[in-house]
Formats: sequence, structure tokens, C-alpha cells
Amino acid sequence: MDRAERERAIAEYEDGYRVVTEALVGATDRELDAREAPGEWSPREVVHHLADSEMTSAIRLRRLIAEDDPLLVGYDQEEFARRLYYDRPIEASLAAFKAARETTAQILHLLTDAEWERSGTHSEYGRQDVSVWLDYYRRHAHDHADQIRRARATVAN
Repeated sequence: MDRAERERAIAEYEDGYRVVTEALVGATDRELDAREAPGEWSPREVVHHLADSEMTSAIRLRRLIAEDDPLLVGYDQEEFARRLYYDRPIEASLAAFKAARETTAQILHLLTDAEWERSGTHSEYGRQDVSVWLDYYRRHAHDHADQIRRARATVAN
């Protein structure tokens, strides 16, 4: 990933919080609990997932930069959803998501070319460097914003 591609990817990453909150504007409790299909997450659950994922990914990035060849341990997102009370209000999770994104974006803008090459091993996906990390997380919130919109659309107003 060259410098121009990195800047576009960082901009997309930074825009993730906006697209999620935009997808949630005016959502009723009924819409927050709607499901696009059986077994899919509701918008409420998606928001909690985004907070958990963002906090986890923020630590992973920091470990890639600060540690030599770290092991990045995966987690069971479905188990998180079952055990971490994903039926609770979303405001605190939105704040956690926003803060993790903002602080991480600041770091991304400051990385040297050598730091972009730093890597570790993900327990589920193998070798990852900072560019691979960013390539995944720049799209993550956008994909979930689409999921939120589709789930909300299932509720007749």
C-alpha cells in the first residue's frame, strides 16, 4: 500500500463512525431490535459489536507497532454477543467506538514507512502487518452501517 492508498484507507477508516451514526439517525427501539433475517444481528447488537471490535482492534494495532512479532488473539464475537448484554442501551458503546477510532486514526497518520511494515501473527488468520489491519478495519464499520440500514428497513413505519 503506497502513501496515497494509505491516506485514502485512513480517511475511509475515519469515516466509519459517521456512517454508522448516520445509519442510526431516528432509530426507534423497534428498529434497533429488528433483524434483517433470522440469526442476523440487530442494529443494537451491531453497535455493541462495533465497540467491542474497535477496542480490540485498537489494541491489536498498538501491539503491532510497539511489540516485536506479537500474537494477536482472536475472539468469539458470537459469544461476546451472548454474554456481554448486547440488549443494553447503545450510547456508551457508540462513545467507545468513536473514541477508539479517533485515537487510532491519530496514530495511523503518524506512522513511518517502517512502522507500516511491522507485523505479527493473528491466531485465526496468520501473518498480518499494519496495512492488512487497516485494509480490514477501514471497511468494517461501513459494512455494518449497511447491515443496520437493511435491518431497519424490515420495520414498517
